[in-house]
Amino acid sequence: MNAIGALPNNRESLMKFEGTEDYVATQDLTVAVNAAVALERPLLVKGEPGTGKTELAKQVARALDLPMIEWHIKSTTRAAQGLYEYDAVSRLRDSQLGDDRVHDVANYIKKGKLWQAFTAPGKVVLLIDEIDKADIEFPNDLLQELDRMEFHVYETGETIRAYNRPVVIITSNNEKELPDAFLRRCFFHYIQFPDMDTMRKIVAVHHPGIKDALLTTALTQFYEIRDQQGLKKKPSTSEVLDWLKLLLAEDLTADDLKRDGASALPKLHGALLKNEQDVRLFERLAFMARGQR
Repeated sequence: MNAIGALPNNRESLMKFEGTEDYVATQDLTVAVNAAVALERPLLVKGEPGTGKTELAKQVARALDLPMIEWHIKSTTRAAQGLYEYDAVSRLRDSQLGDDRVHDVANYIKKGKLWQAFTAPGKVVLLIDEIDKADIEFPNDLLQELDRMEFHVYETGETIRAYNRPVVIITSNNEKELPDAFLRRCFFHYIQFPDMDTMRKIVAVHHPGIKDALLTTALTQFYEIRDQQGLKKKPSTSEVLDWLKLLLAEDLTADDLKRDGASALPKLHGALLKNEQDVRLFERLAFMARGQR
């Protein structure tokens, strides 16, 4: 078992993430992943929803040939659930029924995701997804466990230590600020929204047969929408990929996407604009354009 804080062994020192055939990773992102692995620090990844933060963890696990454990955080998730949960109600019920299982409290301990990652037979990737959804104290409640890679089980008196320090990837949509003490323990990376050239590479992975004229016209419209002042929700990478999938399914061409001025809305705009406020914004723009003629 590796001591906490020890230098990485040979296998870990050879771990390098360079993206995969299914995931286009920019150079600054690969540097961040490899730095977090080398430092044995959690990688905190922020960015707009739909920019591939969760998918990054899956692709890191794939590239490093490691199993993956996923912990998806909700508003009701408590930090202790990541360690373990003690089912006192079931134990009380079994004691009333005379079940012999009650004599071993371990029968009523449910292992959490951190426990599973710490005691896995080999190194794993642990994804803590959308940590900012939880209560503000949630990150602070995991400080010691993620730093020391161990925790105490009070019901059994045992201490659970990491056999192999997992690669921890934590995602956040920036919905709330995270505590400074938590941030100090992480290697941070913000995923910038892809520029046009990077987006072309991403599209090529998902839609390799798309015609260049259609892609150029579609992406031009897409970035025009994102740049529109007053937009409540900018369409994301995942949404433009869905939109392109629909365009291909409808067998539309670049000429079909041209707007005649009667409407500022793109074809099949429901894949890109997800609230009535943004739809009305583009309808008003079209109305104003017609009035200026």
